[in-house]
Amino acid sequence: MTDETQDRQPSAAESPQPEAVPAAQAAPVKPAAKRPAKVADEEISRRGFFSWAAVAWVGFSAAMGGCMTAFGRFMYPNVLYEPPTSFKVGIPDDYPAGVVDDRFKESNGVWVINDEGRLYALIAICTHLGCPPAWLEAQNKFKCPCHGSGYYKSGINFEGPTPRPLERARIFVDPSDGQIVVDKAQKYQWELGQWTDPSSFITLA
Repeated sequence: MTDETQDRQPSAAESPQPEAVPAAQAAPVKPAAKRPAKVADEEISRRGFFSWAAVAWVGFSAAMGGCMTAFGRFMYPNVLYEPPTSFKVGIPDDYPAGVVDDRFKESNGVWVINDEGRLYALIAICTHLGCPPAWLEAQNKFKCPCHGSGYYKSGINFEGPTPRPLERARIFVDPSDGQIVVDKAQKYQWELGQWTDPSSFITLA
């Protein structure tokens, strides 16, 4: 072998190649870390617990609010403030002969009438079904707008379905100040003969 042969370096093709590593022996790729299923279930359970706890708290708060409202209504019940049954309507001189005064119809539900020297208070409730009649000056009568019942100035019924006259209220003069007092707590009915009771009218001089 010559020196030239000894000095020649092997070419790349002639160079020994590293042995191929079998795929089975290649370094395994680590999969992405996964939380254990038990931990994930615990987190879901925890979230569900807090969600239900919030719903329960809202429901409890609403129930307590309702209870407190009901308790407040119990402590302060509804009160219907109705006008007093007894009230003053002025002095006798305020009512000329023949007048039907309706100043107190809306506020107290009565007409004060001076009829042939007697002053009386008719209760403004139709004896048919309880509607408030109206005084028709031109026709000189009370007329119920609901079913057409009609009454004379005295309160006696003469037309329509009403079965009996209007009722009168107690009326008297307060001696302390000369004011007329009407008391609707005491009523007088014609059919019972109560219109002759001295408390059902005031005799004018």
